[in-house]
This record gives sequence, structure tokens and C-alpha cells, in this order.
Amino acid sequence: MSAAAQDLLRLLAGIGLLLAAATLLARLLRRRAARAGGSATVENLNARIDAWWGMVIVLGLAFLAGRTGVVVLFALVSFAALREFVTLCTRSRADHWALAAAFFVVLPAQYVLVWQDWYGLYTIFIPVYAFLLLPVIAVLEGDTKSFLVRIAETQWALMICVYALSHVPALLSLRITGFEGRNVLLIAWLVVVVQLSDVLQYTWGKLFGRTPVAPSLSPSKTWEGLVGGVLSATLAGTLLFWITPFGAAQAAGMALVVTLAGFCGGLVMSAIKRDKGVKDWGHLIAGHGGFIDRLDSVVFAAPLFFHLTRFFFSTV
Repeated sequence: MSAAAQDLLRLLAGIGLLLAAATLLARLLRRRAARAGGSATVENLNARIDAWWGMVIVLGLAFLAGRTGVVVLFALVSFAALREFVTLCTRSRADHWALAAAFFVVLPAQYVLVWQDWYGLYTIFIPVYAFLLLPVIAVLEGDTKSFLVRIAETQWALMICVYALSHVPALLSLRITGFEGRNVLLIAWLVVVVQLSDVLQYTWGKLFGRTPVAPSLSPSKTWEGLVGGVLSATLAGTLLFWITPFGAAQAAGMALVVTLAGFCGGLVMSAIKRDKGVKDWGHLIAGHGGFIDRLDSVVFAAPLFFHLTRFFFSTV
């Protein structure tokens, strides 16, 4: 077994132990709450932890399957997320072919380019070629009502759900001296740190939150939760420097960047949900809502992490 696979298994085992401890605690809280007639908060906590087990198992299997497994997994997640986003978009019958192109041409093409490591094209394919192609397809149908809104929302959906998310498997293509064959650990580090930041921001906010960051947008997001969660997740990212090509100080800097980017992503996606009048993007993941609800932090953090790593650490 390679050193990278051993490190990945150690990381997954550590996450498994944390989830096992969280599961035990959640079950104890459920039993205590049942004596008092039950608690919706405790039930939601149990549902979230159960869902995390499933997500960690799927992600771990994809990691162990190698490059193709990771690319296919994120392509499927992008498809599900794009479907959630488009469901809330302003649409017309005239958008049928443009949407078909987004789902069945642009999305798979982006991931094929990532799989082929065609950096010069996958970094501009959606923001240049897809952005120009989709309006042309839609305008040929002749419906100009809300045309700008319809096209802009579809383009934004592609940027968030496909372009930004595809930078996660793109990490596998980076060539970093002394880190050959271990790039999957970069993905593991990114996902763990960003998702842990979300959980810790929620926890710190529940325990000590008093001052909302954006009261009219997301009252549950507090400055106390933000500071506590970001600092805690940054510490965790620093302690996990051993699975990255970064030194401890570099890992701390990267962790701070991705956790702050993730928080901003959560705010932006919350604003879109408020605009559309919905609480969650979907209901496929018990306790978490939809795929975008779980990935809103990752999609904002992934491109920044990819390009910072490529610029400062990659030989290409």
C-alpha cells in the first residue's frame, strides 16, 4: 500500500472515530430528550450525523478508487447541484435547449477536460465559451421576456455548480515536487477543513452567539460563531499539515483563506435562497437540505485553494 493510501486511511479512520463519538453523544441526547417528549433539534442533529456517515463513506470510496472515481463523483454531484439550482431559476419553454446543453454538453465536457488535465481549456471553457453559447441557443427561440434574468441565472448556476466545484478534482492534476501520487490528500484536507469550519461555526454560534453578522440575511450566523469556527478550523487545518505539501504556517494560512471563503459562500447562497423564498436548496440529504446546502462553502473555497496551491507550490 502506498504512503498516500496509508495517510488517507489514517485520516478516514480519524474522521470515523469522531463521527462514532458524535453518534454516541447524539443517541444519548435523543434518549434523554425522549423522556421529555422529544426534541426537534436533537432529531435534526441525529439526522445530520447519520447523513455525514453516508457522505464520508461515499467520498472515501471515491478517494480510494483514484482519479477517475473522484472525477465521476464530483461530476454526479455537480449534476445534482445544477438541477437544484435550475429548479429555482426563472425559466421559459424557450430555454429548453439551452438547459439541455448546460446539463448534457457543458457539464460533462468540463469534467472530461479536468480528467484529461487540459488546464488551458477547463479554466476558461465555462466562463468564456459556455457563457457565449447559451444565450445564442436561447435567443434563437425568440422569447425575450426576462431574457437577461433567465440567462444570467443559468450562467450563475453553471459557475457555482459546475465550474467552481470542478476545481476540487482538478487538484489531482497539480504537479508538486515531493508530493507525487498524494494529491487526493489535498482534496481530503480541503473538504475536511471547510466542512469542519461549517460545523464549528454552527457549534460556537449556538453556544456563544450573540451578534448576527447579517441579521436580515442569516440571523443564525454570528460573529462569535464565525470567529470561533474559523479559528478552530484553522487550528485543525494546521494540525493536518502532514497530509499536505505545506508547512505548518503555510497550512494555517491556507486554512484561514478557505474557511473565510467558505463563510462568504454560505452568505451568498443564503442571499439567493432568501431572494427565491426557500429555506433549503433541496431535501435529498436528511438534516442538511440539498447538495448545494452542503457544498456552498466548498464551491467558493475550491477555486481559491486550487489557484493558490498551483501558483505557490506546483511546478507547472
